[in-house]
Amino acid sequence: MSKLTEINISPLGFREYDARWIYEKDINQLGIDNLGKGLGTQIIRHTKKKNPRVILGHDYRSYSEEIKSALKRGLISTGCFVEDIGLSLSPTVYFAQFNLNADAVAMVTASHNENGWTGVKMGIQKGLTHGPNEMQELKDITLNKDFITGKGNEKKINNFQKIYKEDLINKNKINKKIKAVVACGNGTAGIFAPEILKGIGCEVIELDCKLDWTFPKYNPNPEDLKMLRAISKAVKENKADIGFGFDGDGDRVGVIDDKGNEIFSDKIGLLIARNLSTKHNGSKFVVDVKSTGLYAKDKVLLKNNCKTIYWKTGHSHIKRKVNSEKALAGFEKSGHFFFNKPLGYGYDDGINSAIHVCHLLNNQNKKINEIINELPITYQTPTMAPFCKDEEKYQVVDDLVKQVEKIKNNKTKIDDQIIVEILTVNGVRFSFEDGSWGLIRASSNKPSLVVVTESPTSDTRKKKIFDFIDNLLQKTGKVGEYDQKI
Repeated sequence: MSKLTEINISPLGFREYDARWIYEKDINQLGIDNLGKGLGTQIIRHTKKKNPRVILGHDYRSYSEEIKSALKRGLISTGCFVEDIGLSLSPTVYFAQFNLNADAVAMVTASHNENGWTGVKMGIQKGLTHGPNEMQELKDITLNKDFITGKGNEKKINNFQKIYKEDLINKNKINKKIKAVVACGNGTAGIFAPEILKGIGCEVIELDCKLDWTFPKYNPNPEDLKMLRAISKAVKENKADIGFGFDGDGDRVGVIDDKGNEIFSDKIGLLIARNLSTKHNGSKFVVDVKSTGLYAKDKVLLKNNCKTIYWKTGHSHIKRKVNSEKALAGFEKSGHFFFNKPLGYGYDDGINSAIHVCHLLNNQNKKINEIINELPITYQTPTMAPFCKDEEKYQVVDDLVKQVEKIKNNKTKIDDQIIVEILTVNGVRFSFEDGSWGLIRASSNKPSLVVVTESPTSDTRKKKIFDFIDNLLQKTGKVGEYDQKI
């Protein structure tokens, strides 16, 4: 590689709550170096410390270590004391901030994005990651080169993986023998999840747990239908009680029941919320706008005086809302679950989420399929993402919000239903008389929109609402192919 002299760092990589770029095309090593300087400067200004301690980790992608080295150089040049815990999951880094009582965290990962992508998840306040304000501030510092210079240093923290694993195992032993398929899509969770779930008492069947940064079968993404189908097949072949699929950096989980059916994560969240509400009467739960409408009217939650708040999609948004509302837990349809004190530290950890599902099975003498069948049936689409340019997506959504509000005000019917409620906390979620709803929002980490629909009435109505949304989108002329479609 020739000596890099030009700094390359695309402003579009600073997203709502993560930084994500295609490596070398949109950011090069000098760009990463500057990102480290920007982050170090931001941490010093917020903590008012000359040498704040920053936990640093990286995922298993082939280029993640060289990116971590460049980020580290930048952080050290501002005066940060970097504590490198090595190959990690995002939740391992979050946990390390509490365990080692550090001032900030940075995790080099592009999570479930395709190969070529890189990124950083970062946070200053314990248990929280950057939201839009912090990302904007970081972007301004980095692009304007408004850097502090100082004298930092680095040290390696050895065996931190073991500390993280033991913390989860020791608190969560179960006495029921649960047979679990554990799928990691060849991502970093492969060296964590099987060992932890065995440690709590599960019989584990490993699926694609060998680390392979080429992701030979599919991206490690529990919303990817290919991954879910592979888990389903393994559950049926092995007569397993449950299947778990973890994403590339281990902060999300997808669940397959004992019959091989995918259970959308928002429904799993509702089951966990029900389970928790019996012990924690009067609790609050936070869910994202992509999640099922069942939470709001759930008889078990209402009986136990629990309240559900629908909030912006995105792990940083839900984490912050769980924190500010002092909610017991938060659930996202994408598989990010957040357990606050006394159950956790408030951040998302896919393995801890899987453990909570094991507790659910441990507490009830029923199969997961029987437990899920106790919930009212709803017909729900997967999360669908039609292409829309980063620089156009927010304006497109703003225009669609106005159109949907107009349709509501005019009492225009969609499949014989009028819109009775609109929630605009994140894009537009519009609900009908029978509890059916549709959602259109801008994706926070990719050039796309996000579409979800659900109906408690019929599969046909779910599809009619999708057709209505798709028609609105096509008329904009600014929306391309969907990643998956019903």
